[in-house]
Amino acid sequence: MSTGELLSSEPSELKFPFELKKQISCSLQLSNKTDNYVAFKVKTTNPKKYCVRPNTGVVLPRSTCDVIVTMQAQKEAPPDMQCRDKFLLQSVKVNDGLTANDITAEMFNKEAGNVVEECKLKVVYISPPSTAQEGSEEGPSPGVSFSDGKHANAAEFASGARAFTEGLEAQEISSEEKALMTKLTEEKNKAIQQSNKLRHELQKALCVLLIKSLWYSSVLPLPSSFVDLFKREGSKSGGGVSFMFVMLIGLLGIIMGYIMKKW
Repeated sequence: MSTGELLSSEPSELKFPFELKKQISCSLQLSNKTDNYVAFKVKTTNPKKYCVRPNTGVVLPRSTCDVIVTMQAQKEAPPDMQCRDKFLLQSVKVNDGLTANDITAEMFNKEAGNVVEECKLKVVYISPPSTAQEGSEEGPSPGVSFSDGKHANAAEFASGARAFTEGLEAQEISSEEKALMTKLTEEKNKAIQQSNKLRHELQKALCVLLIKSLWYSSVLPLPSSFVDLFKREGSKSGGGVSFMFVMLIGLLGIIMGYIMKKW
């Protein structure tokens, strides 16, 4: 744990289980040990490589705040798994009731007379299954500067953020929603089956009407045996009647009617 008079951070090092071509995140918990509102800002020496959310905020008295630091996918591993990247945690007392939207860069300006507490955090890569590798010596070398990681790396993390958001949305589907989807699917299948059944019944009725019309045109009553045969044929075909069967019955009726007229 890294301890200051205003904020303490846990852990004191940012440890990333390093894997090539994979976006990796680690969490940092900030604890306010005072009875005052404390504003914080997180900077890094390599803003294009890391995304910090939130990189600024306000920690209420005797409360905590979680910060997520995400390292974008790396194409190659550093020599000996050593990382010289650093993070700088700045904190300052602010007026009660201040929100994150009220934070300005001027609050963390020492030259303006503000009392700013600073805590340096180093980055450590962990190469599974080995233990964590030690980073470089504490404190940045001369000329190394810390930058705000909020805006500079927005483009690099656009695609990764979308994929991360989609993954969360997929995981947030509750069991109740899954059950509702299953129920809707079952109702849809039942509706389709009912629709097919009604369609077949309609086809059967139309075919019966057509056969009767053809038969009556021959001035010969339609034998009930033909109707029974028609219904049995319709049942065998799953409710539908073939066009050839309809034409066969109709043609037979016309021929028989013609013969009866001749007699």
